This record gives sequence, structure tokens and C-alpha cells, in this order.
Amino acid sequence: MRAKLALLRVPEITAYFWIIKALSTAMGESSSDFLVKSVGPVPAVLLGFAGFVAAMVLQLSRRRYVAWSYWLAVVMVGVFGTMAADVLHVGFHVEYLVSSVGFAVVLAAVFLAWRSSEKTLSIHSVDSVRREIFYWSAVIATFALGTAVGDLTAVAFHLGYPLSALLFAALIAVPAIGYRWFNLNAIFAFWFAYVATRPLGASVADWLGKPTVEGGIGVGSGPVSLVLTAAIAALVAYLSLTRRDVQVHEPSVDVQAVSDAALDPGSSGRHS
Repeated sequence: MRAKLALLRVPEITAYFWIIKALSTAMGESSSDFLVKSVGPVPAVLLGFAGFVAAMVLQLSRRRYVAWSYWLAVVMVGVFGTMAADVLHVGFHVEYLVSSVGFAVVLAAVFLAWRSSEKTLSIHSVDSVRREIFYWSAVIATFALGTAVGDLTAVAFHLGYPLSALLFAALIAVPAIGYRWFNLNAIFAFWFAYVATRPLGASVADWLGKPTVEGGIGVGSGPVSLVLTAAIAALVAYLSLTRRDVQVHEPSVDVQAVSDAALDPGSSGRHS
């Protein structure tokens, strides 16, 4: 019997995944703020877009999950996703509530298209370029949605950054508790938590980096971004060396080989 092993292109969901995901959301927020203030909005957006495209091309060229290229793509999605959401509000004066609803609709459309095409939204099935494109489309939409929702609660609803962070930390506990004790669907729980980590990380980054007059503690977006980048790099280097987040994919059975063996029992020894 011949088996075919489809290599998965995304990591296993471990504690490392959630830690780096949270760090990358905060890093994307602080890096976006730093670039916009340092080089100006237009050059910053162009630079962010170029980095995003380069990272995605590199990631999609991989034939399997590679820690550094995957997390580079996540980080660049975080940076450019923040810029894209901010441009709608600052550049086009779109209200946070409107952009939040809009990005939620986009995310729902991605999920519907993905489910219709592939019959599953599980990250344990992302083993082809087409499925990975659906996956990254969902990731991009979650980052944009999370950015808009985080600004909605902190700014439009006047909760401030610390209370917003506490709110989204509590929201992340909902799918964790539901999955652990109430049989909540694993795929729904994952994507719920994935969306909520974005505004959580962004709220923490804004609280640390924003000046006191804007509700922060004034550390500065540059230092915050530098520290977060170093932490992400250290964790990704560790995972690259240990491969502790590489998913184990069960090989799928070659249907033709099974059919041949059923028709001719003596043929089983001729298949490698």
C-alpha cells in the first residue's frame, strides 16, 4: 500500500503559538505607530505594504511549515493590517463601528468561501496552496477586525487602553472555558480566540507606548516595538531549533492502491 504525506503549512496550536501571536499583535500595533510618526503616513503604508507582500510571497513559496517564514508573515500582517485599519479612520474618516462591522462581514465572507470550497475551516487541514490562501485571507481579516474593534472600545466607547485589554483578556477566556468544559466546537473556539488576541495585544501596546495625554504610560512606540521584536525572534529561534510546534500529519491512503489490493490480494507486496 502506498501512502501520501501532505505537508502541513501552519504550526500546531501550543502555548508558544498563543504567546507569539499575542506578542505579534502588540508588535504590529507599536511598529505601525512608530513608522507612521517617523517617516510619515504615506511612506509608512507603502513600506508596510511592500513588507507584507514580500513576506506573503516568501511564506507561500514554502512547501511545509517553517517557523521563521510563517511568523514573519504574521508580523507583517500585523503591521500592515494595523495601517490599513487606521487609514480607513484617519484618512477616510470611517467610524470605528462602521469599519468593525465591515471587517466582520469580510471575515464571514472568507470563512463561507473557505468552508464551501474545502468543507472545513480546520488549520489541521492546511496542506495546499489554495487552503493556505484561504487561511491567510482569514488571518488578514482577523487582524483588521481586531484593530478596529480595539480602537472602538478604547477610543469610541471611552474605555481606555487598560480596560480594553482586560475586556479582551476576559473574552479570550470564553472559548477556552467553553472548549475545556462545555464541548465548544474546537474550530469556532480557535478562531474566536484568534480574533480576540488582536485587540488585546493592540490595547497593551497602545497603553505602553502612547503618551500620557492619550491614555498611555509614555514608554514610546519605538522601544515597545524593539522589545517585542526581540522577544518574538527569541521564541521563533527556539521553535526553529526544537521543532516543538510542527504538526504531525496522518498520511492519507492511496485509494487506487487499496482498490488494486482488494482486486488482487497478491499485489499488496508490489506497492511501496
